[in-house]
Amino acid sequence: MTFHFKTGLLALALLGSTALGAVNAQAADKEISWIYCGDSIDPIHVKYIKQWEDKNPGWAVKPEVVGWEQCQDKATTLAAAGTPVAMAYVGSRTLKQFADNDLIVPIPMTDDEKKAYYPGIVNTVTFDGKQWGTPIAFSTKALYWNKDLFKKAGLDPEKAPTTWAEEIADAKAIKEKTGIPGYGLSAKTFDNTMHQFLHWVYTNNGKVIDGDKITLDSPEVLAALQAYKDITPYSVEGPTAYEQNEMRAIFLDGKVGMIQAGSGAAARLKETKINWGVAPLPLGPSAKGQGTLLITDSLAVFKGSGVEDKAIDLAKFITSPGPQGEYELQGGAGLTPLRPSAQVDEFVKKDASWKPFIDGIAYGGPEPLFKDYKGFQNVMIAMVQSVVTGQAQPADALKKAAADLEQYK
Repeated sequence: MTFHFKTGLLALALLGSTALGAVNAQAADKEISWIYCGDSIDPIHVKYIKQWEDKNPGWAVKPEVVGWEQCQDKATTLAAAGTPVAMAYVGSRTLKQFADNDLIVPIPMTDDEKKAYYPGIVNTVTFDGKQWGTPIAFSTKALYWNKDLFKKAGLDPEKAPTTWAEEIADAKAIKEKTGIPGYGLSAKTFDNTMHQFLHWVYTNNGKVIDGDKITLDSPEVLAALQAYKDITPYSVEGPTAYEQNEMRAIFLDGKVGMIQAGSGAAARLKETKINWGVAPLPLGPSAKGQGTLLITDSLAVFKGSGVEDKAIDLAKFITSPGPQGEYELQGGAGLTPLRPSAQVDEFVKKDASWKPFIDGIAYGGPEPLFKDYKGFQNVMIAMVQSVVTGQAQPADALKKAAADLEQYK
C-alpha cells in the first residue's frame, strides 16, 4: 500500500508539478511556504501572519492560495515527489496516510494544549499516540426543520424530533400530508455522503474502527443503516443525486421538511422568509448523549522542507486560542469553535442557534483515520448507496463493507 501510494503520486508529480516543485526547492532557508486552501487568504490570517513575522525577524511566510478541490492533492503530490511545501491545509482524515508514508512530521501537544480543546478534537489528529496536525477548522451538524411544513402536517411546529423514531415518523407525516419530502437524505458519490451517515453512527454510540480493529459490523451501526433505509421513502426522491449543499439549497427553497447541516445554513436561513428551527441531531436507541461527527481540517508540516521546527511554531501560533477564536467565530463560515471560551459563551448567548452545534460535541466521534482514506470513503459511500437504492439489505451491506475496509486500515 505504501509503495503504491508514493509511486502513484510521484507519477502525478512528474506529469504536472515539476515546475512548482522546483520553485519550492529553491525557497530560501528562512521562508515558510504554505499551501492555503480557498479563493483568497482570510484577512484574519493575513493579520496573524504579519504578527508571527514580526516576532521572527528574518523569516517570511509565503502562502500560495489554491482552490479547495486542488489544494490537498497539490500538497500531496509535491511531498511524494520530494519537493514538499513546509506547511499545508489538509483534511485531518489524511494524516494517518501521510504519517504512514513518512511525508509529515508530528506536531506534539502538551497536556494543557490537549485539555484546551473540546472533547474528541485531539483524536481527529492522533495516530500511534502522536499528533500529526494542528486543527484549524471544525464542523459539527445539527437538525434544521421547517416549522410551517410541520404545522401543515399536523405536527407541533415548535417541537423538533429528539429520536430517530420521531424523526422518521415526522418525515412520514410531512410526506403523506403535504406531498413534500419530509427529510433530505444525501447519498451522492461524494465524501459528504460518508460524513452524513457517520453523524447517525455517532448519535447511536457506534464506531467504525477501534485502533486497528474494524468495528463497523455492530448492532449500533446496523441500527443507523436500518434507520437510513426506513427514512428513505419519506426523503427527497433519488438521494444519490444530491450532496449536502444541494440538499441545503432545497431546504432553503422550502421544499423539504428536515435536513442535517452545519452552522453555515443558519446564516443563510436568516436571509430567507422560512420559519425554521435548529436542534441537536436526533438520537438512536443506544445513544448515551448528544452526538455528532467531529470533522476537522488541520495544518500539517511536511518532512524534508528544512524548516520543520519553524513551520510547527507557525502552525501552533496560527491555531492558538486567540487567532483561532477570531477566525472561526465569523458566522457564515460554517465553523464550530474548537475550544470552549468566554468568547464562545458570549457568541452563543447572542445567537442561540449555535448551541446545538456545541452540545453534540460531548458524545461525538472523530472522522475515522485510515491509511487509505479514499478507499475507506468509497466503501462507506457504496454501502449507503446500496441500501438507499434498495440493492442491498442493511445487514448484508454492513458485513460487506466491514470486510472491504480491512485492506484500508
